[in-house]
Amino acid sequence: MGIPFRKMHGLGNDFVVLDARTRPIRLGAVEAAAIADRKTGVGCDQLILLKAPANARADIAMHIFNADGSEPGACGNAARCIARLALDETGRRQIVIETPSGLIEGEAAGDLVSVDMGKARLDWREIPLAQEMDTLSLPVSLGDLKAPTATSMGNPHATFFVADADAVPLGELGPVLEHHPLFPDRVNVGVAEMRGRAAMRLRVWERGAGITRACGTGACAATVAAVRRGLADRKIEVVLDGGRLTIEYRTDGSVMMTGPVATSFTGELAELVPA
Repeated sequence: MGIPFRKMHGLGNDFVVLDARTRPIRLGAVEAAAIADRKTGVGCDQLILLKAPANARADIAMHIFNADGSEPGACGNAARCIARLALDETGRRQIVIETPSGLIEGEAAGDLVSVDMGKARLDWREIPLAQEMDTLSLPVSLGDLKAPTATSMGNPHATFFVADADAVPLGELGPVLEHHPLFPDRVNVGVAEMRGRAAMRLRVWERGAGITRACGTGACAATVAAVRRGLADRKIEVVLDGGRLTIEYRTDGSVMMTGPVATSFTGELAELVPA
């Protein structure tokens, strides 16, 4: 008997969602990477495994695998997708998701979904970096990319501010910067172009996934970085390859993200062996 899956996406950042709440599933890096393969598997940027939460405050738990089988601590677009599932299941307007990086609160926002991604982490130990330094401007450069701001939204991000985000050869520079020795856990690389104080164009190279059409935590990190540098208001629109997110960096340090989600199709995995 096959294992049902749901293919979802947030602005083209796509996910295969498996539900292990009622049926245990044995899933590791090798299996996740095989499912994520776009030629021989279902194909996705990340695979999401749903579980019963350990925290009594949470309604649902999600475990995340990148396309290469590695395991990030957070994924903002996936959080919105899973929030939509849980909201539809419960009929409520607010839910709580347990993630490897902590609890995320989600709520309906008309046809959109908002998630509170928690507080941005700005200390060098929280990113983490290999040595102590000011995270506002790092001594990292490659080509025309220089002095990024580091932020953790449950996973590490380096945001470079540029004049033209679309002109950056991110496919060439991203994998080099991802493995820069300053980042012991590797890093997500964002190139951000400010279009006034309330709008940003952003492209992201995600560690373990490459260039994605949208990166929710990347949009959050870039907004936080822009506010810290005095370039942006606390609530802005972020334009990604797949569409637009509204990000608000609140005065208490938390970051709210609002945007659309969609289900592309459902199906069954024939070859994954259940536990």
